[in-house]
Amino acid sequence: MAGSEASENQRFCLQEVLDTFKLCLSENKEVYLEHYVAGWRGLVKFLNSLGSVFGFISKDAVNKIQILVSYLGGENGSQYVTVQAMVKYELENELVDLTKRGSHPESGCRTLLRLHRALRWLELFLERLRTSTEDGKTPVMCAEAYNESLAQHHPWLIRKAAGMAFCVLPGRLAFFEVMNVGPPEQVVIMLGEALPLISEVYQITEELYRKHNLLDLP
Repeated sequence: MAGSEASENQRFCLQEVLDTFKLCLSENKEVYLEHYVAGWRGLVKFLNSLGSVFGFISKDAVNKIQILVSYLGGENGSQYVTVQAMVKYELENELVDLTKRGSHPESGCRTLLRLHRALRWLELFLERLRTSTEDGKTPVMCAEAYNESLAQHHPWLIRKAAGMAFCVLPGRLAFFEVMNVGPPEQVVIMLGEALPLISEVYQITEELYRKHNLLDLP
């Protein structure tokens, strides 16, 4: 029984991710870090449910989630309630190394930036899945989304491995099954609800980082 409960906890559900990203933004459009991290936990389940293909991204995401959770639960946790508060606090206290990786623990700003970039790739890929009508085109769709987003931040070796991994992706309908929502048309409707939310969270974070010159943190 415990085993089946554990596997249920690991099972991806698009509805959960939709609900979490709905909670991400405050009334004045600040991004709650706790819900952002929870949304990412759901997205990691999505990546893991597709086998080891996305292991190189999901392992890194899990590592980044743990770092942010430790900041949220740490003695300065009140400074990390929103992404906006975190950026302000870390910049004012010189906790962000703008030139190279310092010897101090990785800053929240740098850690979040890695998730932020991966979120863009997932957003682009899921949007292609939502609008495509061809079942066998997922490797191409995923590669296009990757090349438009994460690829520019990855060294050649990772880009090469990613390209090979995408080649063995299942078809669009297999992706839809993984989302545990129901028939394909129901998945398309729910993606239509979830993606604008993810996009808005992404754009707000992007603007914040651009304003503070944080988009290219080493």
